Amino acid sequence: MASKFDCGKVDGAVETTPLLDPQYCHANNSSSAGKVGDQGDSPPYSDYHVIDRLQDLVKDSQKRDAFTSRRGIRSKAAKVWDESQGWIAAFTIGLLTACVASFVDVSVETVADWKDGYCTTNILLNRRACCKSVTECHAWRPWTESYASAYAVYVGLSLAFGIIAGSITMTTKRILGASATESQLQPLPTTEQDAHGTKASGKTLYMAAGSGIPEIKTVLSGFTIPHLFDLKVLVVKAVGAIFAVATGMCLGKEGPFVHISACFGYLVSTCFPKYAKNQSKLREMISVACSAGLSVAFGAPIGGVLFSYEEISTYFPRRVLWRSCLCSVVAAAVLKQLNPTGTGKLVLFETNYGVNYDALHYLVFVVLGVCGGVFGGIFCRANFLWSKTFRQLIFIKSNPVFELALVTLITAVVQFPNVLVRDTGDIVVQRLLVDCTEPRQDWICQQEAKLEGKDTYYAWLISGTFVKLFLTTITFGCKVPSGIIIPAMDAGALFGRLIGQLIPNISPGIFAMVGAAAFLAGVSRMTLSLAVIMFELTGEVNFIPPFIIAILTAKWVADAITPEGVYDLAQHLQGHPFLDAERAIAKVQQLRNAEGRATVDMLLPPKDITNEAILTVASDGRVPRSVLRNKLTNLERRGFTDSGFALTNERGICYGFMSQCSLSSLLHMDEGTTGIGESEVQVFDEALSYLLDKNPLTIPSNAPLEYAVELFGKLGISHLIVTQKETGVGNY
Repeated sequence: MASKFDCGKVDGAVETTPLLDPQYCHANNSSSAGKVGDQGDSPPYSDYHVIDRLQDLVKDSQKRDAFTSRRGIRSKAAKVWDESQGWIAAFTIGLLTACVASFVDVSVETVADWKDGYCTTNILLNRRACCKSVTECHAWRPWTESYASAYAVYVGLSLAFGIIAGSITMTTKRILGASATESQLQPLPTTEQDAHGTKASGKTLYMAAGSGIPEIKTVLSGFTIPHLFDLKVLVVKAVGAIFAVATGMCLGKEGPFVHISACFGYLVSTCFPKYAKNQSKLREMISVACSAGLSVAFGAPIGGVLFSYEEISTYFPRRVLWRSCLCSVVAAAVLKQLNPTGTGKLVLFETNYGVNYDALHYLVFVVLGVCGGVFGGIFCRANFLWSKTFRQLIFIKSNPVFELALVTLITAVVQFPNVLVRDTGDIVVQRLLVDCTEPRQDWICQQEAKLEGKDTYYAWLISGTFVKLFLTTITFGCKVPSGIIIPAMDAGALFGRLIGQLIPNISPGIFAMVGAAAFLAGVSRMTLSLAVIMFELTGEVNFIPPFIIAILTAKWVADAITPEGVYDLAQHLQGHPFLDAERAIAKVQQLRNAEGRATVDMLLPPKDITNEAILTVASDGRVPRSVLRNKLTNLERRGFTDSGFALTNERGICYGFMSQCSLSSLLHMDEGTTGIGESEVQVFDEALSYLLDKNPLTIPSNAPLEYAVELFGKLGISHLIVTQKETGVGNY
């Protein structure tokens, strides 16, 4: 039997150790797959498990057949209700996401402005709201007029906000067990004392830390991370993002917005029976919700849908596309009405350069793409090494708030002297995209209007680019809600504005805009979705070709430096199980080149482990409870919690498959339940059929390994029975 993510417990878990819930299947189940013992329901899942999309598909088809077979008004009404649940959920998710996003946007602006001063009429107002509709604002009062004092206040408040954000994030701490590779699998304890004395040490996760996108990608691929979408995580993510972004650190709120929308997707969808009882359908709604997260982050409804499709989702059928459109548009429309920016517009960085680009400028766009790819490749490699070295130090690993405070302090001290990077990331981008064709009271325009003495301005642009690279490298991965999109755009806009100084007769803001897209492409490896996001973000439809040229160039260059983007590396660092079929096929080809063959039997574990996962059943279907209990205990002692058993007859012919969790549930049922006796169990009893997969997919042991990869990747199955000519069935 092959499991998509078979895991065992291992001591000494490190940052890259894959995850596994240390609790057994009969522990409290937070999954919505159904209660243990509900006849006709789906098999129970453990808190940390692999779903089976094929089984969920069959279950959904059976439900549709039931609707078709029934007649009458009530049946038609039930069918209409079933079909409308997804649309209602999508609308609700978009509405709630926009409301929270508006609150976060206003709060970030207010808290960030507190580093400079306060509003005398209402301290809860930010500078923009305090000085609204007045030419000269006297209501806003700086903390001090002294540069040195302002510097100290800026650093002190940034440090305080960072500690607050980190401390809030610590409340979502969870300890999950760690999985083992085949070479690390624990042998069976030889004594009873060993059996009770063996404990697995887990690894610590902070559910509200980071962007949440690597975790969401893992969940959408078919795995379940417990507590990732809890209401508490949603609240902490929102509040933590407010203080984290307000520090001025090199992070953004777009990643937290995606996680917040995914939380709403989970919480809202589980209120509807259609999604509460079907794990695959539930993941479809989480994909829908993710589009709303990016939509409210940038005012980009179409880009949000494409982002969910290209970057996050593993399965994206047409129904998910249409519901994503509804969810994303509702979120954007509601956000526009709430008007958190005070402009009344949806476009976040609206520009109107009023000039066109020449053929010669395409060469500049390619150069920006190359530089963006180099930046992205260096950043991904440097951040990976930073996480593997500095963050593995015992003191840093045990005190994440100290690391955050240290990074916040360095950021505040380095950024304050540079006027270009002193503000929060979105303000930095907005200022760098400014068009200086008309005289205005803008520091950037004033510097560029000088006929001489621009060296200091150029120095700020150059140093700002390198400062952003360094600070983003040490910031991304800190235990605080954070995103990577805005910091990458900051660096690209700074570099693009610098290049624009060398190009005559065209606004430097154009190159800042294209540079922002190129640098983000190098970091994230997004392509089509990023081009659309940049168009919606700026409103510049004429610059879609330059966007695409720079983005594709940046991706190609970055791939040559590091094949994986920032989110893929984050998945690897955090040990999240994720099957990328394309990369898996490439590894299989490497194995074939090295070994001369690549067949399924090459992954089979030792014989003793194989035998433990095969359950021989007599022709009458009766199995002693003691045999079942011993089989389950042996797997648990080895550290498996998401494995299973292939049911065979005496000749080795496969009858079906029962998951480890289902067997655990069966053994905890009361005696006297249909099919369950005092000393033995009738595993083929109709009342227990929902615990048994009677038609598992099988594959010969000598089949090419690509077959298994494609079955897991395309069908979304959780287990695969490996058959052998000699014995009939095998296990790995």
